[in-house]
Amino acid sequence: MKKKVLITGITGFVGSHLADFLLKKKNIKVYGIKRWHLSNLKNIKHILNRIVLFDCDITDGISVDNLIKKNKFDIIFHCAAESFVSPSWDHPNRYMSVNYNGTLNFLESIKKYSTKTIFHIPGSGEEYGMIKKNEIPITPETVLRPVNPYAVSKIAQDLIGYVYYKSYNLKVIRTRSFNHEGPRREKVFGISWYAYQIALIENKLMKPFMEVGEIDDRRNFTHVKDIVEAYWLSTQKCKPGELYLVGSEEKEKNTFTFRDALKKLISMSNEKNIQFKIVPKFVRPTNVPRLIADTYKFRKITGWKPKLKFNDILVDTLNFWRNKIKNNDHI
Repeated sequence: MKKKVLITGITGFVGSHLADFLLKKKNIKVYGIKRWHLSNLKNIKHILNRIVLFDCDITDGISVDNLIKKNKFDIIFHCAAESFVSPSWDHPNRYMSVNYNGTLNFLESIKKYSTKTIFHIPGSGEEYGMIKKNEIPITPETVLRPVNPYAVSKIAQDLIGYVYYKSYNLKVIRTRSFNHEGPRREKVFGISWYAYQIALIENKLMKPFMEVGEIDDRRNFTHVKDIVEAYWLSTQKCKPGELYLVGSEEKEKNTFTFRDALKKLISMSNEKNIQFKIVPKFVRPTNVPRLIADTYKFRKITGWKPKLKFNDILVDTLNFWRNKIKNNDHI
């Protein structure tokens, strides 16, 4: 019998790539949720005939109860989230409602109706916030100093997951993944925003002057296709309740700034003399200058390592936006 695997947020960036990954496995049936009045299915239109979608609002406990009571999923990947940092200052309650309360609704429903379900919570490196230079690389024991409401909501999500593991013995898998990028990433995020503007310039839809935000923050970037494989392995090999950091190696050759990404993307274009400037409206009230993780614990237990390089992320993202604009599908 095929395992029933639910992806919340299946219509989003990570969720859609995770669906692609799981559909390659013969023993899995993929399910997802959407909101009947809001969901955009563009990221999963190529697989709609291979998945089952349920209408569910994760912020509505009754809606989640009905879903879990009727469907005993073997695994749930909880990818649904408010994930763009910048709006979180203006909408902190919204971020807590979706990221914390939405998670709590699932944990409560699983506790009542489906205690054998493996529930994966994908946290964020953003939770660590203001990391000091002498604290690099980040480990699971590094102190959390969040500097935006999004990060606080993700910490709350992660810790309530631990509570339900410890209090009710639920099979909660906790990961914190560091920057992951690639095709289907919305253009409000750094690398996608750069690639989108370059594609517009190449098509003569804007002048060769790019506007960007803070670009000197350093990260260890991972391709989204590698991240979703890591998420799958976490549900197969990691211990419930434990915390695992996920991402590319922290070695110097694998860490880059957003400035590095921007310059590399510009160099990939046939358009010459593309310029850029930092614009205040794209600069956050607080930034996180360094998020570089030691992922040895996760690698050791799962055997996972990224297959794709930094340049693959940039090429795939740029080509994604080139195709979107070519097909007039970028608005």
